[in-house]
Amino acid sequence: MSKDEEFKKGDHVEWSSHGSTAEGTVEEKITEDTKAAKRTVRASPDDPQYRVRSEKSGNDAVHKPDALRKSNG
Repeated sequence: MSKDEEFKKGDHVEWSSHGSTAEGTVEEKITEDTKAAKRTVRASPDDPQYRVRSEKSGNDAVHKPDALRKSNG
């Protein structure tokens, strides 16, 4: 996905993780600096990040939009 494309809460997405593909669900769009997924996230309305929940582990992760792809899952 390009940086300008947006995801919505509930969208099913996939991303690269440790040499394989992980799948999960978008939980929230982050548009300001905050703590999420056990780290400090730097984000703004012009440079958002997304908190996603992994289907496999149930853990949260945070990714920039260009790291995520919509999935048919």
